[in-house]
Amino acid sequence: MPTDAAPGSRDRRETVRFYLLDHRTLLGKAIDIALLALNLAFVAVFVAETYPLPAELRTRLWGLEVAIAGVFVVEYVLRLYGAKDRLAEATNPYTVVDLLAILPTLLVVLLPGVGTVAGIGFLRVVRVVRVLRFYRFTQDAEFFFGTVSDNALRALKLLLTVLVLLFVSAGLFYSAEQAANPDVATFGDAFYYVVVALSTVGFGDIVPTTTAGRWITVASILAGIIVLPWQASKIVREWSHREKVDVTCPNCGLSSHDRDASHCKACGHIIYQEVDSSE
Repeated sequence: MPTDAAPGSRDRRETVRFYLLDHRTLLGKAIDIALLALNLAFVAVFVAETYPLPAELRTRLWGLEVAIAGVFVVEYVLRLYGAKDRLAEATNPYTVVDLLAILPTLLVVLLPGVGTVAGIGFLRVVRVVRVLRFYRFTQDAEFFFGTVSDNALRALKLLLTVLVLLFVSAGLFYSAEQAANPDVATFGDAFYYVVVALSTVGFGDIVPTTTAGRWITVASILAGIIVLPWQASKIVREWSHREKVDVTCPNCGLSSHDRDASHCKACGHIIYQEVDSSE
């Protein structure tokens, strides 16, 4: 959370850092909303480019992608410029994801000769990580529309984790299968397959035909088994804890008992009893 220092007392670096972190001032909210909208547009362009489109529309989408990437480059540079510790900021996981998200577009712009490689190889895979930029918006409980509860923030992270897992898995699967599998012609086909695979439904209408596609499927299922319950358990633990009362058993020392408990659930010792106030 940015400090509320008076605007006149901040130097240029502090001002840049303040407004990139701020959620309260009009400019800070505008920056948040603009970055969120550009992130959504960036992801939408990536998905749209996997579909057969007229050459003119494809050219316009590429121009939009380059323009958005340019804005993100400016944001990246400003974050490094305004950071108190630039090395720590540069190695921050969110900042690394920001760089990886725009790197493929920059390479195609700066090195046009890698354009064909970007279409079928490593760069297409790397471009999937741009969806991870949304995690930056869950760093704290303050958003441009106000402050959310810890439970709401955990639920948001869980929802985002599910979407990121599905999206990244679909992007990787599409990159591995689209050239060899006639059933995976668009990102939508890959997304459908991943949802069916991770939900263990397995209709069988789309199956991986490449070794990479099979391993991506295995990794996605394992990630879903491990990551999603781990995120969900945080919410369940919080809800469970709120249903307890902070009463410590004098016999065994166990704390956090049910609200209606009169005896310790571990040793059976009397911990407290409700007393009728009319007596």
